[in-house]
Amino acid sequence: MTNKKRPTVYLTRKLPDLVETRMRELFEAELNIEDAPRTEAELLAAMQRVDVLVPTVTDRITASMIEQAGPQLKLIAGFSNGIDHIDVDAAARKGITVTNTPNVLTEDSADMTMALVLAVPRRIVEGTRVLANGSEDWRGWSPTWMLGRRLSGKRIGIVGMGRIGTAVARRAKAFGLSIHYHNRKRVSPATEAELEATYWDSLDQMLARVDIVSVNCPSTPATYHLISARRLTLMQPTSYIVNTARGDIIDEAAMIECLRQGKIAGAGLDVFENEPAVNPKLIKLAKEGRVVLLPHMSSATIEGRIDMGDKVIINIRAFYDGHRPPNRVLPGRA
Repeated sequence: MTNKKRPTVYLTRKLPDLVETRMRELFEAELNIEDAPRTEAELLAAMQRVDVLVPTVTDRITASMIEQAGPQLKLIAGFSNGIDHIDVDAAARKGITVTNTPNVLTEDSADMTMALVLAVPRRIVEGTRVLANGSEDWRGWSPTWMLGRRLSGKRIGIVGMGRIGTAVARRAKAFGLSIHYHNRKRVSPATEAELEATYWDSLDQMLARVDIVSVNCPSTPATYHLISARRLTLMQPTSYIVNTARGDIIDEAAMIECLRQGKIAGAGLDVFENEPAVNPKLIKLAKEGRVVLLPHMSSATIEGRIDMGDKVIINIRAFYDGHRPPNRVLPGRA
């Protein structure tokens, strides 16, 4: 790239220092030092003058914005695994290549999913809050105080058995959980045998028979409110639901009502339907110990973010060296 004009690259959010330094070495990179979310107008202004846009999962890149982009914009190098925030079809019509950063956050996301699977039935957050408020609230050990639910011997139903779902299953199996899953297609016989997993082609039937539901599928038009109001009522009153995928996969309002009415026992959520806004009713339930809420941090590790940045850099370099980027997203994928 030393003999070529360096592409102008616009980073919509602050990235790890190592990534930003490398970006500045290789490209004419514009950084977001203050890490303030960019408005639609700011994003559009950038798209009308830079060669490469590097959006994150919170930046919605719509068809209208893409249609108004300047002719010099040829690459949208997403700093994310998911691509539901980018209109890939509109980009293809405009002749803009879209890339993402897959296969980086699998282990981190699976770790956090398992943390929520542990935290909700075992009431970990409630317990930490007791001592955080001062030890005077704790009168010592008692046989009947802070009773939760045992994990070993329970059934976990994984919705979406891709890389993350499979990684969750491996962790869950180590904790003595029985693995059940629903997916568009069955995993390989070898994976099923390794995990001793039971496949359900009917999501309804699986939801009615498991103790913990873990949502690990991507957000697509087909999975919007996949866990619907009707399906939530199929769950057992002693069951829990965990979501580290996308908020709109669950009908959040219906889930809140099920929690309030005791139709499900609890929930662990790292994502929300209207992020960054969180429904006040969920916050109230969290204060009551009915749910555990995290601020979309399942993939938040230093190692993961640096790996994501490395993939963005590789995609940009490949594109401007005249090669097909290794993580190109094809139109119609959703």
